[in-house]
Amino acid sequence: MRAAIYRTTGPARDVLELVELEVPDPRAGEVRVAISASGVNPTDWKARAGLTGRTPDDFQVPHHDGAGRVDAIGPGVTGLAVGQRVWLYLAAADNRYGTAAEFAVVPAHKVVPLPDNASDELGACLGVPALTAAYCLGGDPGAVRGRTVLVAGGAGAVGHFAIELAKHAGARVVTTVSSEEKAELARAAGADLVLDYRQEDVAERVLASVGRVDRIVEVALASNIDIDAAVLAPDATIAVYAGESEQPRIPILQLAMANASIKFALMYRVSPSDFQRLSSWTNAAIEADALSALPVADYDLDDVVAAQVAVEKGAIGKVLVRP
Repeated sequence: MRAAIYRTTGPARDVLELVELEVPDPRAGEVRVAISASGVNPTDWKARAGLTGRTPDDFQVPHHDGAGRVDAIGPGVTGLAVGQRVWLYLAAADNRYGTAAEFAVVPAHKVVPLPDNASDELGACLGVPALTAAYCLGGDPGAVRGRTVLVAGGAGAVGHFAIELAKHAGARVVTTVSSEEKAELARAAGADLVLDYRQEDVAERVLASVGRVDRIVEVALASNIDIDAAVLAPDATIAVYAGESEQPRIPILQLAMANASIKFALMYRVSPSDFQRLSSWTNAAIEADALSALPVADYDLDDVVAAQVAVEKGAIGKVLVRP
């Protein structure tokens, strides 16, 4: 099979290569998927660049997310069938066969049936972003139903799905963006109020427009902690899903007065049973036509370097690689 790999970490142009590999066979508890589209996330380029502290064991096929069809099933796997359309998440975590290849072999619990009304493009966009969004929203629609949610960075992949999942659950959603182009994406996702943090006083507008918020899905805690603290409702939660080099200054008194919680979302540490709950919520939203793909930029597998560089430079929308 054709596959992109890296044998050591470093810049994309220096370490990524396109090779021919033997098609791997699924072992007990594993599934082989013929990949139709591979989704690229920031965590993918960070791992390849060496920012996560992990080096490949011989080689690594990158990319966690993707969509395709079940091609073979290992012993002991139930609930999936050869030929079934599926989406994948965290395929390259503790596994050398990520989705930047014609086939990926992954543990069965990381293979989720793709509803019939969903495109492969949407399936490849889900994975880490959608599950992170669901986790940050409390893991269940009931956690945000009837509540007010602030999504920082509503045009990013996690922010996009956080808006859509929260709206489908019955929440009122406020989001922040940094440009009119991104504002259009956030409005299309269904946000009730979209604020340009470069042009407006976010805390003032939030309090004047919707009052205090019950949950914040946060991409930049150090940059936004003062805004977050200013708009928190009693017993609110700040769910943080991205790391920064800058260390946040925590306004202890404001958070204490709100009896607030800060929760971190490192998806590599989420249990399979929790992932099952998160993927069930995601699929239920898909079946209700409540989730949509971000604008897609397609790259051939031959152009995997350019695809990863695009994500590294902050591409708007979703970058997909087609094996």
